[in-house]
Amino acid sequence: MNDYPHPLIAREGWPFLAVTGAAALVATLLGFAVAAVVAWLAFAFVLQFFRDPARTIPRGERAVLAPADGRVVKVEKAHDPYLGREALKISVFMNVFNVHSNRSPVDGVVMSVQYNAGSFLNAALDKASLENERNALHIATVRGQDVTCVQIAGLVARRILCYVKAGDALSRGQRYGFIRFGSRVDVYLTPGAVARVAIGDRVRATETVIAELPA
Repeated sequence: MNDYPHPLIAREGWPFLAVTGAAALVATLLGFAVAAVVAWLAFAFVLQFFRDPARTIPRGERAVLAPADGRVVKVEKAHDPYLGREALKISVFMNVFNVHSNRSPVDGVVMSVQYNAGSFLNAALDKASLENERNALHIATVRGQDVTCVQIAGLVARRILCYVKAGDALSRGQRYGFIRFGSRVDVYLTPGAVARVAIGDRVRATETVIAELPA
């Protein structure tokens, strides 16, 4: 997969920016003051939503990086429904003001991609992990450890985008997908992994270490 070449504004947002920007410009030129204000506010919201800044990757081969910006809503031992194992589960909830670019938490190879259609419950709820529309990556790390990274649509989100397939190599912090307008990412790690975040912590994709894998 090619490196993502647009570090400031995600390409997924270009059509939305074009539509809202055109509407704002037309309303302004025609003198429709109220409509112009609403349209420019919509343009500003879309612009901030689709920002996709460059990130600095921390060192540490065992470090598991945050796959998304947002707030940690779950750190617990749980069953990984995709690999049928017990795991350490860490969940990050993204609101509409977070960056929604999704990035690989580890170096490794994508072993499988599993998409499941589902509901659009509030992504902060526990049952969203199993009931909402979701897309799961099984990544085998260079050390032979298994990591499951799951994109989950939320109450407002209606589109999960994933740009990798089985056999693709991923580097830590590499952009692999996007979820539009509020969502969640679950990460399942081998039970020997140690969490480095707690519920309520704010994390930044790529830059925050959320856990460490066993040696």
